[in-house]
Amino acid sequence: MNTAVVHPERLKLVGLDRAKYFAPVAICGYLAGLCVALIITSAFVENMRDVIAITAAGVFGLLLSGALGAAILRVQLRELRYLVVPTHADALANFQAVSRLAASSGWHITSETPGRCIEARTPGSILTEGEIVAVRFRRSDVLVASICDPGVGFSLVGRRRCLYNREAVRLAVSGGK
Repeated sequence: MNTAVVHPERLKLVGLDRAKYFAPVAICGYLAGLCVALIITSAFVENMRDVIAITAAGVFGLLLSGALGAAILRVQLRELRYLVVPTHADALANFQAVSRLAASSGWHITSETPGRCIEARTPGSILTEGEIVAVRFRRSDVLVASICDPGVGFSLVGRRRCLYNREAVRLAVSGGK
């Protein structure tokens, strides 16, 4: 019996995009570190009431920043997962369908390998680069991931746009079904 755990594939960010995308988690980690320092510092205070108050504040901050960081990380990792879209076409036909979608949607192609993958950015605004849309092609399966602009962070509007991008790719490769 094979009990191997199957981990979903995730979009891999590199360089500055990775740093910008995971910055909120790093900030929560930094705040947790400050709370640990506060707890340690309380050991050097002479007044017991102050020690209890400082330690309690440090523990509360540590729990809160740790929980917030863990929640943000969980959402970020879930957003990086590829959605698998089964199709009846081959990889090259799916690639061409997504290429047509990218051209008609005004996406800027950042990298592409015919029949294997396309990575694009949606049109942004003055301050943003746009969402990242990454599509991989495996035989008849299409894997699609879309994340908010790492420089902007998460918002409900950004998440809706990413959902729209994933759905647009799904419709493009499934013939609008």
